[in-house]
Amino acid sequence: MAEYRERLWPATWILIASALVIPASLLVLAPLSVLAGALTGIVLYAGCVALFIYGAPVLAVQDGELSAGRARIPVSLIGDVVPFDGDEAALERGQRLNVTAFLVIRGGIRGVVKVGIADPADPTPYWLLSTRHPTELAAAILRSQRPDVPVEN
Repeated sequence: MAEYRERLWPATWILIASALVIPASLLVLAPLSVLAGALTGIVLYAGCVALFIYGAPVLAVQDGELSAGRARIPVSLIGDVVPFDGDEAALERGQRLNVTAFLVIRGGIRGVVKVGIADPADPTPYWLLSTRHPTELAAAILRSQRPDVPVEN
């Protein structure tokens, strides 16, 4: 059973904006057939939505491991874990960002968690993960690191 699990669904505006493939298909295929343009646009839009949903990464803490999309790291190799929200999160994603950090960032999600990497052999200083629940994710990582110690929120 996962201690924490969150799928980073795409923002609603992305799904709505991708509907622009429908009129684009109509515009391109109208000289041949309006029906073909409409059908092609609908199929392309459905494909875009399916890819957005299927490609949405999952953040999970379970069995002593943190996973972010396809990347995984044992919690024993994690150092400091700091949740950020609002303006602080924007600074972490922008001005304070280290170019060698591992990122799982989604534009429609305001919160982030900075997960320090304590493995001296790893050139990545930290992971920066978008999350809708930064304090809960940070607490789950800390609980997984020290299951016998209660974590205060």
